[in-house]
Amino acid sequence: MTDKTYNVLFICTGNSARSILAEGLLNHLGQGRFKAFSAGSFPTGRVNPYALRALQQYGIPVEHFRSKSWDEFSQDGAPELDFVFTVCDKAAGEVCPVWPGQPITAHWGVPDPAAAEGTEERKLQAIRDTKLTLKRRIELFLSLPIYKLDNVALQKAVREIGHKSSGFPP
Repeated sequence: MTDKTYNVLFICTGNSARSILAEGLLNHLGQGRFKAFSAGSFPTGRVNPYALRALQQYGIPVEHFRSKSWDEFSQDGAPELDFVFTVCDKAAGEVCPVWPGQPITAHWGVPDPAAAEGTEERKLQAIRDTKLTLKRRIELFLSLPIYKLDNVALQKAVREIGHKSSGFPP
């Protein structure tokens, strides 16, 4: 076992819902073993209120969340990243900055809950579905014996997580 705290960056295009949910969940569930961050390639500048409500309902404080650019994490003084996960298909296809620390990367794409249309209940359900998917993937990630795996095995394991536990009905 190791006392290392792993830095994880979750990326989506707008940094308004999916990456915010993932950041909050990993910081909460990781119990200090992980420090999660989130960013967007084209941040909206505002966090989706339904995402904040979903995190609050899970007992996660939401005061510090903000929509920000991924450029913050590629500059001098940025945290050295151990993992970078894209959580939307559009961000996965974009040319990413060079991340400090040569992190392990994977795509954990989920549908955009911010794009849900209809009633407030439909919008809340889209956020809950996304939160459930991300929570399941984060729990799988947390169960990995990270300190025992070499980089090749770890890369394979985190990529496989992106194909599991969608949480969405068939």
